[in-house]
Order: sequence, then structure tokens, then C-alpha cells
Amino acid sequence: MWCGIKKNCLILWLILAAAVFGFEGENTDIHDNSHISIFLQPAVSFLSFDQREYFQDAIDTIYEEFRSQALDEEETLSVAKQDFQKVNFCFPITGGLQFQIFQDNFISAGVSFIYDHESVVLTDRKNKSHNYDYTIQGIPFFLEYRFAIPTNLMSLSGESLFSISLRWYWALPGTEIYTTWGKLAAETPWYGSGFGLSVGYLLFSWKNLNVFGDIGFSTISVKSKKTYESIVPDGPNEKAKWDVGGIQLQIRVSFGVWNKPKPVDEDSLTADTTLVSSTTDSTKVSAVSDSTMAKPIADTVKTVTDSATTVTDSSATTPANDSTQTKPVADTTASIADTAVAPVDSVKTTEASTTTNAEPSTSTAANTDAAPKAPERPQATVRKDPPKEPRKESVP
Repeated sequence: MWCGIKKNCLILWLILAAAVFGFEGENTDIHDNSHISIFLQPAVSFLSFDQREYFQDAIDTIYEEFRSQALDEEETLSVAKQDFQKVNFCFPITGGLQFQIFQDNFISAGVSFIYDHESVVLTDRKNKSHNYDYTIQGIPFFLEYRFAIPTNLMSLSGESLFSISLRWYWALPGTEIYTTWGKLAAETPWYGSGFGLSVGYLLFSWKNLNVFGDIGFSTISVKSKKTYESIVPDGPNEKAKWDVGGIQLQIRVSFGVWNKPKPVDEDSLTADTTLVSSTTDSTKVSAVSDSTMAKPIADTVKTVTDSATTVTDSSATTPANDSTQTKPVADTTASIADTAVAPVDSVKTTEASTTTNAEPSTSTAANTDAAPKAPERPQATVRKDPPKEPRKESVP
């Protein structure tokens, strides 16, 4: 049963690894920008437990005893056994807290749980089943230093993809071996129980989530005051020692809970600056165009006004014989002046709608209104002669 569970777990782990490797091309972050992050690290481990031979020898001994108890060939054929696996294969899981002390340098603290259960079944001459098993359990606490290798050393993409991790382990209570025949608890020295080394590669990064794939080796050597005789038949009569470390393939998933502010993207900043500059230039060009259009209108109004002034001056200097000749000239001058005032008003409206300072035209309107009129000639005084008396003819 346990063999089937292990195989299924291995298949699931391989599927997860394949899915993570599928996102490898989407790396976007150059650095891990978290101050504090939490991580979870499932793994596949091959334990360095060489003492498995003690349990296999015990199973072989029990099997030979069952065969020796058989009375006939039929009972002998009923005796059967299973062997323990040649390797101790398990799925440790690790969790912890990670601190970034400065750029690409991390210190972590965490706890791992290691559990490997091995079981076999033997049948005796009466076809009765007997189950024998042993379990290796480890609860190591560790401190870890992780260093992201600089990009100029091992990266062609400009990203901190590779990392190296160093760990120091302390075995916590619960690190033990328990079997069908007994239990063996490990000592927990204060100075530690071993170390570990691993190399990681950034598989996937999205926002504050980082996924690393690690491969490493660890040795967590523990010992007990008891001997193996207390947990396995015919075991060696010496203090028990074993190792719960080994070769590991790990998937490390970390999530930043306190992160540094993200730097402003230089490309977006350049694009915004270009957009603002283009808008400013367009406004300046529009203002210049409006000013250019306003100036010819003002110049035209000024020319018309000057022409009106010239005509008025000419009428003022031209002698006239009577008032009848002067009045039409003055009316013509006033008409021209009124015609010149209308463009001036439109120029003022144009100046209000533009953003630039056009040349003022109010002086032109003032000059037009102040144009001198032709002076009126005084009427001639008619001298009245006294009536003449009729001349009297003299009578001779």
C-alpha cells in the first residue's frame, strides 16, 4: 500500500515540476524585492539511512523460521515474504520565514518534517499474515543563508536566476525511529546535528511570488543512548546512530509579505516625458499660428485707417468755394473710418481666443475716431445798399 502511495506522490511531484518549468520563460523580476517573505518547500529525498540492513536481516530470519516450522510441502509453499526497499524514499516538507538583510542576501529560519514508513508482510505455514515495519521520523530546525549569484557571473538574461544556500540543522524532539519491536528517540544537542548545501534556479516569478527549483545534499546525524537491539531482533549491541539527511530535489515557493517599493520603469518615464514635450510643442506651434494669423488682420486694419486719415487730411487742405463742396468729403471720411473700426473689433475678439500676445490694435481705432474733420468756411456777408430814390427828372 505504501509503495503505491509513494509512486502516486512521485508522479504528482513530477507533474508539478513540469508545470513550473513551463513558466520558465516568463521571468520578469531582476531581484527579489521582499524584506520579509514566507516560504514553503516540498521535496523528494533519498535518505542516507544505511541501517536498513538490520531490518532486512530481521525479516530474513523470521522467514527462515516460518519455513522451518512447515510440516509438509504444502505448508512450505504457504510461507512467503516481502523485502524492504533498497532505498529510503520520502517526501519531506519545509516551511519558514525569510529576511533579506541586503540586496540578494537572505537569512531564513524554518522547520522540516521528514517521514519515511517502510512495511512488509510475511505469511506463515498456516497462511496467516504478519506485518513488520519501521518508521524514520525527523523534525530538524535550521538556519539558512541564501546568496543570489550576481548576474554578471552566471546569468545571460540580466536576472538573478541562480542561488546558493547553506543550512545548519538542530534535531528537535520527535526525531526518532519506531518499529514493530520498539522505539528509539534521538538526542538533541544544543550545538546542532548537521549541515546542508543546495543550488537553486529561479523557475518562475510573478509580482511578489518566486518559485525556485533546488537540488542539494544534507547530513543530519543523530544518535541515541539506546542500542539497535531494543528496536530490531539481533541488532548490534552498540549505541544507535543514523542519518536523516540525504539527496533532495526541492521546489521552493516564497511570497513576500513586506516588500520594497518597485523602481519606476525608465521606458515608461521616457514615454511620459516625450508625451508632455510633444503636447507643449504643439501648444507653442498653435500659438504661433494664431499670432501669425492675427498680425495680417491688424496690419490690414492699420492700412485702411491710414488711408482714411490721408483722405481726411486731403479734404482738410483742399480749398472749397462753399459749404456744399466740403460736406460730401467729410461724409466720405466718416464712412471710411466706420469701415475701419469693424475689423478692429474683430481683431480684439481674435486676440481674446488666442494664447499669445498679438499686437494691440486699439491705438488704430483711437486714431480713426480722432481723425480731424474739414473746417467749415464762414458764410459771406451780403452788403445791403440803401434803396435808391427815383431820380427826378428836371423840368426845364
